[in-house]
Amino acid sequence: MSVCVLGGGAFGTALAISLAGKGHVTLWARDAGNMNTTRENTKRLPGCRFPDTLAVTQDFAEALSAQTVLLALPMQKMRGFLQDHAKELAGKTLVACCKGVELSTGAGPVQIITEEVPSAKAAILTGPSFASDIARGLPTALTIAAGDDATARELQQELTTSTLRLYRTTDTIGAELGGALKNVVAIACGIAIGAGMGESARAALMTRGYAEMQRMAAFRGADPDTLAGLSGFGDLTLTCTSEGSRNYRLGLSLGRGDTFDASTTVEGAATARAVARVATQEGLDMPITMAVAGLLDKTLDVREAVHSLLTRPLKEE
Repeated sequence: MSVCVLGGGAFGTALAISLAGKGHVTLWARDAGNMNTTRENTKRLPGCRFPDTLAVTQDFAEALSAQTVLLALPMQKMRGFLQDHAKELAGKTLVACCKGVELSTGAGPVQIITEEVPSAKAAILTGPSFASDIARGLPTALTIAAGDDATARELQQELTTSTLRLYRTTDTIGAELGGALKNVVAIACGIAIGAGMGESARAALMTRGYAEMQRMAAFRGADPDTLAGLSGFGDLTLTCTSEGSRNYRLGLSLGRGDTFDASTTVEGAATARAVARVATQEGLDMPITMAVAGLLDKTLDVREAVHSLLTRPLKEE
């Protein structure tokens, strides 16, 4: 196996731990010194010990001796990172391990990889997963999406482990959008629960939010059925119902009127703003997304957002 993971956050660390169960894996992280001393990620994933087959380094060249590179980086920093390291990454298989839409362009991670490193094979790994579950070896299923089926098959074999099962698709746009848009719905569900609206309201938001996800997928040329799989419905279910989701926790804070830790990366916030902009420009009906964007930008309060959703014209489902 020739795999490295770039990014020492919780998810990147968890993937490296899981993959190291099959053979040697390299994790590139800024905190490599401390990780090598403690043999765990004490800041992001405490208590999950590194196997002996996991090497941690700050040496970029050492990490890139691998052919398959997992990019466990924040979505909004993906393009800048690829621009800075395009020469070193040329010709490799690059797998995005983030979920979101670029705020400035509306592009997804596979599109960004293709634009910035055109000689690379681009793919995305996405689906319902918490880093702690993967690192602890709990059963998890994800989607690997690549435009070329041969690449998807190779990655499916290479990245599947005894506890991490991968399903493949060539619908990269659908896989990207499922992972990105469910975060917006998770924020909405957190708001509903945080504001005391109840479980029925959450169920309604999940269902109608899923309809918005399919609407945007169809507009972008994806197969709406892709969103019925792990990268869409599966991830939606997990993130809308668990405080393990940072997006859901942000929604809880907004609903309760609490302060949220600004240092915590919440991909759904940028995605909501980016998708709301597209919906406005293209005339797409995405009221939940628009409400979440308004709440994030403080142009709406919770009462106004709820009123705007409940007073929409009645329609067929």
